[in-house]
Amino acid sequence: MSINESSYFKGRGAQVNTHNPYLKDKYVTEHIEGLDEEWMSNSKTEYYFENPKKIINKVESPDIPTGYSMNPYQGCEHGCIYCYARNSHQYWGFSAGLDFERKIVIKQNAPEILEKQLQHPQWEVYPIMLSGNTDCYQPIERKLEITRKILEVLLKFKHPVSIITKNALILRDIDLLKELNKLDLVHINVTITSLDESLRQRLEPRTSTYKNRLNLVKELSAAGLAVNVMVAPIIPGLNSHEVPEVIKQAAENGAVSAGYTIVRLNGSIAEIFTDWIKKNFPDRAEKVLHQIAECHNGQLNDSRFGKRMGGDGKVAESIQQMFKIAKAKYMKGRKIKSLNCSIFRNDFNGQLSLF
Repeated sequence: MSINESSYFKGRGAQVNTHNPYLKDKYVTEHIEGLDEEWMSNSKTEYYFENPKKIINKVESPDIPTGYSMNPYQGCEHGCIYCYARNSHQYWGFSAGLDFERKIVIKQNAPEILEKQLQHPQWEVYPIMLSGNTDCYQPIERKLEITRKILEVLLKFKHPVSIITKNALILRDIDLLKELNKLDLVHINVTITSLDESLRQRLEPRTSTYKNRLNLVKELSAAGLAVNVMVAPIIPGLNSHEVPEVIKQAAENGAVSAGYTIVRLNGSIAEIFTDWIKKNFPDRAEKVLHQIAECHNGQLNDSRFGKRMGGDGKVAESIQQMFKIAKAKYMKGRKIKSLNCSIFRNDFNGQLSLF
């Protein structure tokens, strides 16, 4: 491997800022001068505060088994190079590349708006996916505690939630998670992409280490919470060989289930990922890209429902078979209990309780 250290942004996933197709104009560097140095550098993370009118979104995709999604943050400092959510950052006027991980939009009124939405008399109860787009336990959450306040609202209303994260910070909220779990109101999904720490640092530079994530699975399981491990995304030729060992170690630490997705490079992510892999793994970049395309009908991305997350073709089939065998071997007889949608309440004014 050969990386130009002087031009590589350490601690970041993306190494470029791709063009935002929704913007008419963009900044370019034609002649590097002293005035360009700060703009060209790996600048610090910036935060933008917003006050949205709603925080819960209806999920229309048949590939995602949940009714709603909720994201208190837009953009993610974790910097996962493959993240499908990068494209959504373009709607905010930013790039899907470096901007996604260093320009974070914070929905500071999320807990209050959540409460208002749940109070609607015609609210239909389905599980909410917390972090359906970006991680609700990314670094800034340690200071702001927006996710913790959201969990407090969900517990108050007795509303089911499914959380997905790569960050051990979730253990801070184990008191709330245990209370939700007593009522069958919470699922925990922990993503473990690789057991190779050097690969993890490049794939997901500001996430918890894989050892911390396995410990997270262990501590949550010890507290009585059922944990599903997401082996995601599987990148053929890069981390695909690790699938059985990830499931084995997850099971040894108490995980009761596992799921997976195969990487797809939709929109601007194709350019971002291609640039990244050629800089980090030049000797096998073309092979990896070719195998990803084999999983998606010859393209780096396939948006077809039913195929886009699991892929198709021989490479995808071999990954699917390997995953099934490993799960059957290490997690036989284990399963996650269903979420409870029957105890939701929003009659806090006491009027309905009279009847």
